[in-house]
Amino acid sequence: MRPLACLAVFALAPLAVAADPKPASFTLTFDSAKLAQPFTGRVVVVLARTKPTTVIRGLSWGNTEPAFAVDVTGWKPGTPLVVGADALSTVPLKDVKPGTYFAQAMLDRDLGGISFAASPGNLYSKPVELKDFDPTAAGDTALSLDQVAAEREFKETDAVKLVDIESKLLTKFHGQPTRMRAGVVLPPSFAKEPDRKYPVVYEITGFGGDHFAALGRRPATLDGTEFVWVVLDGNCRLGHHVFADSANNGPRGTALVEELIPHIEKQFRCIGTPAARLVTGHSSGGWSSLWLQVAYPDTFGGCWSTSPDPVDFRDFQRVDLYTPAANLFTDPKGGRRALSRSSGRGVMYFDSFSKMEEVMGRGGQLESFEAVFSPRGKDGKPRKLWDRTTGAIDPDVAEAWEPFDISLKLRREWATLGPKLAGKVHVYMGDEDTFYLDGAARLLKRRVAKLGSDAVVELFPGKTHALVDAKLRERINKEMAAAVAKAALRGEK
Repeated sequence: MRPLACLAVFALAPLAVAADPKPASFTLTFDSAKLAQPFTGRVVVVLARTKPTTVIRGLSWGNTEPAFAVDVTGWKPGTPLVVGADALSTVPLKDVKPGTYFAQAMLDRDLGGISFAASPGNLYSKPVELKDFDPTAAGDTALSLDQVAAEREFKETDAVKLVDIESKLLTKFHGQPTRMRAGVVLPPSFAKEPDRKYPVVYEITGFGGDHFAALGRRPATLDGTEFVWVVLDGNCRLGHHVFADSANNGPRGTALVEELIPHIEKQFRCIGTPAARLVTGHSSGGWSSLWLQVAYPDTFGGCWSTSPDPVDFRDFQRVDLYTPAANLFTDPKGGRRALSRSSGRGVMYFDSFSKMEEVMGRGGQLESFEAVFSPRGKDGKPRKLWDRTTGAIDPDVAEAWEPFDISLKLRREWATLGPKLAGKVHVYMGDEDTFYLDGAARLLKRRVAKLGSDAVVELFPGKTHALVDAKLRERINKEMAAAVAKAALRGEK
């Protein structure tokens, strides 16, 4: 009888029913001890594939992480905020591939740094590991934004010094204190010969780089000539400002020429004449260096631009911006348009890259171009060159970009610029550039030849965006030293 009694008990006991799995979501709170007032702006959740040591610096171009963004108004400390399926995303939350991720949230205070995530003052959460994450059944993950992104410390040495000054011009434009920074690498004899003056090279790094690159530079002796070597910071809250005066980033070129350069050259005993002042850079820095030479031909004695961003907008990474019905996302045959390649095949595409930058909110490479080249819209933001859904180019905005088309500027202003640029322009590009920048360089090469210029625009067979090797570096060094020596022999100032 006892077994039957047990059966009766079990029969009467209610069956335990497993809870239905719930789709993934994220509940965020931020710490009042870190930010006391309500927050208005963008909040982003990223599913990183490897564990961040502090906070991610941005999204990966080639293999973009799943990321989800919401814009909030008056979000109060301690109040839960749910980020779920309706968030703006790089990939719909339901379509995230199952696997292990590290969830991290960040609150972008937009205080001036380039990164939507890691800019100093931003709040972020510690990463939470999500093992075997399944977006259809992961349920809710709590993330507490209780960390503050710190300012990176520039550790000076005997050979490398920091320059950090407030720009009156930029402060006036932005209505708040705005600074300019540079890392200065001193020549070997600087401390030993206190009365000696030196020529100077200004270097501008590519997108995402800054003056911290100076910490990795050796004192510059170029073909026997000692130089002060200055690495400039081209970053701003909207990306790389490329030292061009613009409606959105302010008078960046003017501030460099009128404020930062005089300060540096006085402090570090530079010769201080145009003939002894050279400029160089790579990628976005390559465009910057060429722009500075063309826009300020009386200020610089020569530029060495490598793999520059588009220098002719008739080939803006294979898009002719001036063609009716131009489209960033699709080619004339309707095919998906790649913005980068490897071994001749597309690896990144404009449509997905544009979507990634939408989630970031600011500081992306493509939107950085709009920040520099576009007029400011009625909403206070740069006018959009392309439709974010269709990729269609706005012809009015494309026309407004014309003043920054370097090739076009040379054609229009050659009567004035030609004599001033004689012997000063050097542009080097791989003929298989990773980002399809070689097309614009070819157009520039044809244009300067037609103008009768002695500008050197050289394309290197088989070379990609990573053009600069030891051989080219040595060549450029010799050309820089020779330019300064020739100017001195001619008595140029």
